[in-house]
Amino acid sequence: MPIAMPNLTAVMPEVVMTCVAIIMLMAELVIRRKETLGFLTIISVGLISYLLLGSAGTTFGGMFVSDGYSTFFKLIFMANLVLTVLISPKYLQTMRINFGEYYALALFATLGMMLMASAADIIVLYLGLELMALSTYVLAGFIRYDMKSNEAAIKYLLLGAFASAILLYGTSLIYGLTGTTNLKDIAAYITNNGLAKNPLLTLSMIFFAVAFSFKIAAVPFHMWAPDAYEGAPTPITAFMSVGPKAAGFAVLGRVFLVAFGSVRADWSMVLIPIAVLTMAAGNIIALSQTNIKRMLAYSSIAHAGYMLLGIIAGTPAGLSSVLNYMFIYAFMNIGAFAVVIMLRTEGFAGEDISDYEGLGKTHPTAAALMLVFMFSLTGIPPMAGFMGKFYLFMSAVNAGYTWLVIVAVLFSAISAYFYLRIVMLMYMKEPKEVVQLNTSPGLGLALAVTVAAVILIGILPGKVLALAQFAVASF
Repeated sequence: MPIAMPNLTAVMPEVVMTCVAIIMLMAELVIRRKETLGFLTIISVGLISYLLLGSAGTTFGGMFVSDGYSTFFKLIFMANLVLTVLISPKYLQTMRINFGEYYALALFATLGMMLMASAADIIVLYLGLELMALSTYVLAGFIRYDMKSNEAAIKYLLLGAFASAILLYGTSLIYGLTGTTNLKDIAAYITNNGLAKNPLLTLSMIFFAVAFSFKIAAVPFHMWAPDAYEGAPTPITAFMSVGPKAAGFAVLGRVFLVAFGSVRADWSMVLIPIAVLTMAAGNIIALSQTNIKRMLAYSSIAHAGYMLLGIIAGTPAGLSSVLNYMFIYAFMNIGAFAVVIMLRTEGFAGEDISDYEGLGKTHPTAAALMLVFMFSLTGIPPMAGFMGKFYLFMSAVNAGYTWLVIVAVLFSAISAYFYLRIVMLMYMKEPKEVVQLNTSPGLGLALAVTVAAVILIGILPGKVLALAQFAVASF
């Protein structure tokens, strides 16, 4: 019997990304200057971003969907990849890990994220998640001679495997109940057959919540994040802090608001304690950190808790505020890690918080950049972080979760201590030693883009929010 070819228009960006990643893997054998691979990666991302604009539609029997929602997240993934490539070359040379596989793995990880964002079926979701995760495990352990990097990869791998197993268990339950893995078909079956109060449905939702909580580093499933962030190469730490988290929230939105949309009252009771614990643990444990990468790891955990508020709200405004905040978070977090990379030289790690003492006197530009990112992460106006939190909190208030927003504001106030401690050390302490900055054109460009985005979005927040609202409208 004849087999019809699926329409590949919707999936063309992913097809091109796959080809580029494979070509990069082979080109590494013949290209000696590995920085060239980074340049080619950025050019390829430009082409793929252009293809994204005309890729709307569904394919593979409705298992893959390209809409405004997925496109918005894919643009975040593209920005994350480009900024990571820009901040990487000098660091890779300094750490003697300047291998071409680095760029191919980053492309494969981003491809997995793109598949997750477009997954209209749990099988596609799982394929994308595993492609992203396996590539990121290798990148986390890329400094093969360093024990901390090995530890980061092993912990990330083991706990990631548990998360994958839990996701598959939840998938088997929902398939057994409904006979399908398509998200819209699951939603229709639950509504038409009165499964809302079925205990197995509740159990499957709990399994999905746990699996996705691992990916966004939500408490109590966050235990891999601090060690993985500290041990991984710093550009990969920046990459992991944005890309997998954004992919996790992309699938959270699709699975809970599409497949389980009719039982929102049930799954919100699962996510609310996770959100509170995540904000509490992230902000409180960060207070005692002495390593800036670990501090930013707990900061990343806390921000996942804030973004969960938008999912819990379960409204278009709540979901659009998550997209808006994730976009802002990408720039302010990668910018902060870029400054950490500037301090990394052959004989100086620059990862202890005490290393930032007196930076405002020895390197005022670097200190000013870090100040902007710390203010934005704290949520101090007029930085973009403030506007992102404002829209998130307002969406939760409008959905009837005022008490939850009060809790979030209290924990956000606590976060001011460990963010502004960095600012205090830079400007109110004398330098212990004069540190030579590890600069490069790519790093400088990444810092210029991130600081401009943080300031401009803070002053003109409506543009990004309007795009996020448009993306959610198609969702």
